[in-house]
Amino acid sequence: MAEKTKLVKKARVGAAGGWGSVRGIVEVYGAEHPVPGVYRTLFQLNKPGGTMCTSCAWGKPAKPGLFEVCENGAKATIWDLTSDRCTPEFFAEHSLADLRSWSDHDLEMQGRLTEPLRYDAGSDRYVRCGWDEAFAGIGAALRRLEPQSVVFYASGRASLETSYLYALFARLYGHNNLPDSSNMCHETTSVSLKEHIGTPVGTCVLDDFEHCDAIFYFGQNPATNSGRFLHPLQKAVRRGCRLIVFNPVIEKGLLEFIDPQNPVEMLTGTGTRLAHQYLQVKAGGDIAAIIGVCKHLLERDEAALQQGKPGILDRAFLEEHCHRSEAFLAQVRATAWEDIEAHSGLSRDDLSQAATVYAEAERVIGVYGMGLTQHVHGSQAIGTLLNLLFLRGNIGRPGAGICPVRGHSNVQGQRTVGISEKPELVPLERLAELFDFEPPREHGLATVDACEAIRAGTVKAFVALGGNFLRAIPEQEAMEQAWVKQELTVSIATKLNRSHLFPGKEAWLLPCLVRSEIDVQASGPQVVTIEDSFSHIHVSSGRHPPASPHLRSELAIVAGMAKATLTPNPRCDWDAWVADYGKVRDLIAATYPEFHDFNARLQTPGGFYRGNPARERRWQTASGKAEFTLPSVLSSLGIGDAPGRYHLITMRSNNQFNTTIYGYSDRLRGLEGSRMVLLMNADDMTAAGLYEGQEVSLVSDAGDETARQVDGLRVTTFALPCGCVGGYYPELNPLIPLWYHDELSKTPAAKGVPVRIQIGGVHGNGRAAAR
Repeated sequence: MAEKTKLVKKARVGAAGGWGSVRGIVEVYGAEHPVPGVYRTLFQLNKPGGTMCTSCAWGKPAKPGLFEVCENGAKATIWDLTSDRCTPEFFAEHSLADLRSWSDHDLEMQGRLTEPLRYDAGSDRYVRCGWDEAFAGIGAALRRLEPQSVVFYASGRASLETSYLYALFARLYGHNNLPDSSNMCHETTSVSLKEHIGTPVGTCVLDDFEHCDAIFYFGQNPATNSGRFLHPLQKAVRRGCRLIVFNPVIEKGLLEFIDPQNPVEMLTGTGTRLAHQYLQVKAGGDIAAIIGVCKHLLERDEAALQQGKPGILDRAFLEEHCHRSEAFLAQVRATAWEDIEAHSGLSRDDLSQAATVYAEAERVIGVYGMGLTQHVHGSQAIGTLLNLLFLRGNIGRPGAGICPVRGHSNVQGQRTVGISEKPELVPLERLAELFDFEPPREHGLATVDACEAIRAGTVKAFVALGGNFLRAIPEQEAMEQAWVKQELTVSIATKLNRSHLFPGKEAWLLPCLVRSEIDVQASGPQVVTIEDSFSHIHVSSGRHPPASPHLRSELAIVAGMAKATLTPNPRCDWDAWVADYGKVRDLIAATYPEFHDFNARLQTPGGFYRGNPARERRWQTASGKAEFTLPSVLSSLGIGDAPGRYHLITMRSNNQFNTTIYGYSDRLRGLEGSRMVLLMNADDMTAAGLYEGQEVSLVSDAGDETARQVDGLRVTTFALPCGCVGGYYPELNPLIPLWYHDELSKTPAAKGVPVRIQIGGVHGNGRAAAR
């Protein structure tokens, strides 16, 4: 059941949203056969009293619209509420070796897992087991192992309550090995923002988009990754805000949007043009592009001062609130336009036009996604974007600020309540006081560190709270080979995925409720909470009966494992916490002061704000001020240009969320039928002697003599900058070296992977493949 479909290329649709969005939802609805009442859930999604979407982390307004759900949010909900079931009988019919030939899509299409399962090595199958057996087996295995040899991973979906207890379990057990999905995407944000403005999260709130005059938008695709963002973007543009986009990929969601909730737009097919200027920057060229905008601002500022006019820069802000501004301005003056144009792929005139928009705007928001974070010098790119905002005081005031767009629904919140490998970010002294133990002080393992330790054999066990870790990481093939050598693997999951097909010597697959299902415990129905990208805390209620009577909540599963593993502690009443999640929220409030009166504030419309010192211009940095970045490079790429080398940008389709593949349509890019494509500039195709539809391979060009290769890719013409190629995540992850990551955060550099094209053992430039 591996993917064999041949690519069919279609004409690109006219806009994001519209009838195409409706059709996309209907197609997934037809494939998933969701349970009755799913429409009611979709209507209540992201509203007070309803379920908070398990897709992206975009904010939830205090006054919601008729529908507060986007195309991919609807797909995620329907996917969760399928009527299909993946029962123990399915595994009796299929060995794991057989299932490894299945596609990601076909594995998840088997439906919801229904009972806890234990891996039986003799038959190479998962077999039915009871919860008591599972907890006892996991607890016994963990007690045999050294805590430092065990990793507790979290995918970004679990609630604040579950996440708090999971992190507590890890530290009571004896380690800080708590990587999460942010290590693979926005850890660069957490590191860079913390260093430069003193907080690891963005400074904006949802209301800022009602007041901004310009939005500078880098490396993020709202139509696919955060569809509800299109509504505030549309409203902002309509009132005169100008959207300046920097992205190597032309994304329809930033060009035009037809609101599916607007009858006139739907009937006429006429939407809103979004981007005022769309700058197709080279892969990794954002630092140079931002330097170019700053250089034009500085030239304009100096010219105004020479004429006796007010300057462009906010000198009062720079003097009172910033450190190293003069050093950065000197660096900008010394940077030649020729170098800026060469590294950015943009002309001086284009960058000057963007700078003019910035100079004329009173309030500017800087928005970015993984197009900045997933580079070797991604931290410097984020720092340089902050520099641009600092120059005119566009941070710490209404309608302005820095806005990273997070992916998973609670990935930011998990870090807030303790899931972090960095002990300095966690109030360990408070935990010690509350639970009467000595927390571990050693730095734990982040995702890349954990992968290296698994390959080295020093990590012996991996517990996964959700996710599809093996499919999401670099070096997939090497990691799969090392994975099965572990003593123990545990997966808490809702559906079958590829990671489950590589069990350790002892392995357990534990099925859990989804957020939209009713969670009844001893004290009655429970609610959970999540944190959005704007640091607002929202309550979520399930509405549907569980997919199986054998399912347990994520919190109950974490507590069950903890009870079976840890020495009893009178301060840790796991049963009471499972019985009433409100008691866990009380613990969160006792640990983190910003969660004061947590239970009393649950029903706050739009969520309650936990605060952000940088928004108030309180800089918790080394200097006590906002820190300017002095970039050491003009390109975020770790490996530069060379003859025959391309820089691969991995991306998601319109029909997927992370590693979950809903189908084979990427309608906003005009592609249907297969995910095994290589998107390429037409001029590059001609220069390499390639033609449309030709089957090729990509091979790594990282210079480390390790053979990495993906075969069976169809060359497809696409509007990308010369020297860049594109393809889908996670299929092309095997080409990313594990060591190829952001220098500070270790986030894999998936947006600028050095590769060469191979045709039947020969590169597209005519040279034999280096193997």
